[in-house]
Amino acid sequence: MNIATTRGQPKSLSIPNILTYARIAAIPVVVGCIYAQSIMDGPLWLRWVAVVVFIAAGVTDYLDGYYARIWNQQSAFGRMLDPIADKLLVASCLLMLAADGIIHGWSLWAAIVILCREILVSGLREYLAALRVSVPVTKLAKWKTTIQLIAIGFLLAGEAGDQVVPVVTQIGLLLLWASAIFTIYTGYDYFRAGIHHLIKEDEG
Repeated sequence: MNIATTRGQPKSLSIPNILTYARIAAIPVVVGCIYAQSIMDGPLWLRWVAVVVFIAAGVTDYLDGYYARIWNQQSAFGRMLDPIADKLLVASCLLMLAADGIIHGWSLWAAIVILCREILVSGLREYLAALRVSVPVTKLAKWKTTIQLIAIGFLLAGEAGDQVVPVVTQIGLLLLWASAIFTIYTGYDYFRAGIHHLIKEDEG
């Protein structure tokens, strides 16, 4: 029997949503590994565990949308939870990397820009959803997310990665800045699209 057409299966337990749950479950593992290695002076291999789990979580971000489309398992619950899972993963990792000291100095501004944009877009989406207005994800926003995830992956490797290739942390920081620049542009794009509806609502 095709798993996509199983009768009686709750949409919240569809394969795409289970993948999203897995992405959320990966957060304490990644954060715990970095905390144990950096704050508790644990072995460097813990950073590689964090990287592997983070990459697996990133893959689920692609797979849940892919399977939802090809199996026609798209749901309101999935559309709500998917971006929340992404933001939880990114925010948790950025905060842990700041505590770790990998993100420090001027690079903290890149992380702040990314986090502020996520809050701004989430607030806009929540308000526009009440107006039954959908703000679609642009291709540029998808590229931003990709660069952001790659940057965090390099930074999670941190010192362990630098022992293999000495510039791993620097590459991660450069990509983080590139992501922050894309973040400003896409955040403005979302705000410009949303403000039109906000003004229209006030005038109405």
